[in-house]
Amino acid sequence: MNRGFYLVMAAQALSSLADNALFIAAIALLQQLDSPDWMAPMMKWWFAATYVLLAAFVGAFADSFPKGRVMFATNALKITGCLLMFWYWAFGLSDSSSAYLVIGAFALVGVGAAAYSPAKYGIVTEMLPPLDLVKGNSWIEGLTVLSIILGTVLGGVLISPTVSGWLLSHPAIASFVKTPAEAAILCISFVYAAAAICNLLIPRTNIEYPPQHKNPAKLLKSFAGYVKILWHDKLGQISLAVTTLFWGAGATLQLIVIEWGRSHLGYRLDQASILMGVTAFGTIFGAVYASRVPLPKALGVLPMGIVMGLVVLFMPLVTEKWEVYSLLLVIGGLSGYFVVPMNALLQHRGHLLLSAGHSIAVQNFNEQLNILLMLGIYALMLRLELPINVIIVIFGVIVAVLMAVIMRWSRSNLKQNPELLGEIGRHGHGTAL
Repeated sequence: MNRGFYLVMAAQALSSLADNALFIAAIALLQQLDSPDWMAPMMKWWFAATYVLLAAFVGAFADSFPKGRVMFATNALKITGCLLMFWYWAFGLSDSSSAYLVIGAFALVGVGAAAYSPAKYGIVTEMLPPLDLVKGNSWIEGLTVLSIILGTVLGGVLISPTVSGWLLSHPAIASFVKTPAEAAILCISFVYAAAAICNLLIPRTNIEYPPQHKNPAKLLKSFAGYVKILWHDKLGQISLAVTTLFWGAGATLQLIVIEWGRSHLGYRLDQASILMGVTAFGTIFGAVYASRVPLPKALGVLPMGIVMGLVVLFMPLVTEKWEVYSLLLVIGGLSGYFVVPMNALLQHRGHLLLSAGHSIAVQNFNEQLNILLMLGIYALMLRLELPINVIIVIFGVIVAVLMAVIMRWSRSNLKQNPELLGEIGRHGHGTAL
């Protein structure tokens, strides 16, 4: 691993830390504005929608410029979203109108995240050989999950009565913001600034791609072709299906855990945010352990997805703190173990079939499209006032059943095309990492 890769990891960790802390702070801001419960998942929905709407364009954008500079520009855009979010009161809007402005500002942060992702993953494929992709992805995913833990904890700490009271007692901070949620968002904007500085230090890889289309219609047509290529590849379609399901389920589980903590366990938002961090902490162990899986054996981790869906069904049965934490650690560990090899396999196939930026854009498009679907269903169930434990059971069953379908699909592909695993071995050298 070279110096540039470590800078990428540092920038990713800081940016992801800020993203997750901002999510908690934004929910607190919506609660401060007395918005209905369904607005929190809709805020996440619009964040995901930016990935879908921009998917045809961000891959070309990432491949048109040095990726370190792309990452810098997108973090600058996230800072703009933060500023708009905690200065909502300057527009003189009512609380209900301000809630929609907060959602819009979070969507602007989503635009930055959508453009950031192809550059982040694309530069990893530029810096590392196929043999090191699982190891590199394990480090990236492990740090990302660590930043999720620290980010959710940071968001909860910043909005807690003790810390927010201390922040607002400082004259310099109080001159900019008025409430705990606003003070938290102001602090988070400085974390984005630190990530942007790391981005500027990333060296160029000197890898150039053919000139990218600038005509929107041609970009859309080309992107549709890229999507078709990956979905028609017998290995790409399985890894794409798994990562699509995982990220849709993961985004929904974040919100489910917060609501479960509030209604089932009686936690405040800052306390419930710790539960998200516990789940992510388990994912670190799963992701690190998954680094031992060689690329040709990546498909062997698929059963862990079914087990994860079934383990989720135990959430309504636990109430003691040690039971809650243990269960969430197991759920996180299972998810980290099965998604890292799938992500590496997908990036490997995408890099062979497409360019780095375009393959990640296709991956993001499918993953975020599923997030839109699952968050939409979750928001609808909240509007229908279904109990959170009923929602959890529905969620766990859906994940387990879909993973079983994907496993059967994978076996069918390998039965019809037994040379596929050998093909991974030829390109990835087939050695354990």
